[in-house]
Amino acid sequence: MFEKFTEKAINVVTEAQNIAKSQHSVCVMPEHLLLALVKEAKGISLKIFKSYNVEFDELKNNLMQDAKLETTELDLPALAFSASLKVILRQTLDLATKSGNSTVLYEHLFLAVLSDKHSNNYITLEKMGFDVQKSKNLLEKLVQRKTKKLYHPEIDDTKEPEVNLSKETDSIFDSKESSAVFERAVSKLSASNYEILGTEQIISSILEDKNSDLTKIFAQFGITSENFEEKLASIQSRQSEYEGRQIIFTPNAFRTMSLALQTAKELGSSVVLPEHIVLGLLKTKKGVAYDIIKEFHINDDDLAHSIIKPIEKQMPETLTILRLAKQEARRLGRNVVGTEMFLLGILGEATGIGAVVLSELEINIKDTRAEVEKLIGFGNEYFDNEIVFTKRAKRVLEKAWEFAKSEHKEKIESQHMLLAITTEPTSLAMKALEQLGVDAVEIKEGIKKHIC
Repeated sequence: MFEKFTEKAINVVTEAQNIAKSQHSVCVMPEHLLLALVKEAKGISLKIFKSYNVEFDELKNNLMQDAKLETTELDLPALAFSASLKVILRQTLDLATKSGNSTVLYEHLFLAVLSDKHSNNYITLEKMGFDVQKSKNLLEKLVQRKTKKLYHPEIDDTKEPEVNLSKETDSIFDSKESSAVFERAVSKLSASNYEILGTEQIISSILEDKNSDLTKIFAQFGITSENFEEKLASIQSRQSEYEGRQIIFTPNAFRTMSLALQTAKELGSSVVLPEHIVLGLLKTKKGVAYDIIKEFHINDDDLAHSIIKPIEKQMPETLTILRLAKQEARRLGRNVVGTEMFLLGILGEATGIGAVVLSELEINIKDTRAEVEKLIGFGNEYFDNEIVFTKRAKRVLEKAWEFAKSEHKEKIESQHMLLAITTEPTSLAMKALEQLGVDAVEIKEGIKKHIC
């Protein structure tokens, strides 16, 4: 049964068991489930309880006065569910199906608890002034609303766009650090029997710079230039580098550099650094260099976190904006970030030129959130997948990168993000801004005033 329950719904059931155990009950009753719902309430559900002044302690006292609970002094390792609670749990599955949800949400548990007019829960809540029917109507609309707007309006294709890396090679090696890596890698290639640059030459060249912070991070994980070269010398085949068409890079080096370029943008940099190249390699999970790194029994996430942490400490504006955009997506139950989340991220960052311009145009985060919610509604609330960007959002990020480079900036800044949003006139971000009474011309003029 519980395989269809969301994490939040499971937490409620677990808390109900904890409450029953703390009261020395012989089984878990519907009263314990209601108390757990109050304790675990968040968002709309919390507002419902608060609007009727339903607090945990007072509810517990009122419920236990009328409940006929059998108790025990024995310390039972696990408590069974009562027959009445099993009925409620089965009802949640029916409610989820009827509302079009494939999973059982917290709200379905709440609805099931409120369904029996003759239950102690129902009677006690009414005595406390809780409007059961009104609350049920609101909850029913809430779960239906989430189903109707489950898919993000800016999703137009799940296929990743083709990356013309040969066109952007110069951009990748704009930074002096990456340019030096590339020069060393080409020298290594000339000294080898190969004609096409692979990930192993690139990572080997990165490790040659003994004084770089990135090399020191690798050393913390037990990888040095010497032991990397030792393992590389023992490799007899480059087969893992070839999984597609051959160009100046091997296919996996091509993929690594493509992801390095994307990673640089997502971390707020207008130049590709060696750190971005390594992060790109870790995302590919393929190739000679990646195979060697795995021989050191290193966790990919641990290495990536060690590389990203110093970048985060620099607090680049765009990295903060993108992090806040992802938080806004989670708040609305999304695993997709569109342009509207970028807009909320700019407002949430608050200190950059982008936020200042919007503030001068009397755009605040509270009103913008309300408009975004109208446009996209709420999603399924619980996603295990990594949060991704819509193709339109990626275009905005690409445009922001171009604006930053045209100004010879090393970082993508909030005004570049905001200006890039105006290049997508039909985006959700621009629709939200238009509803708030602001157009692209006003935004562009506001930015110009601050940077001139």
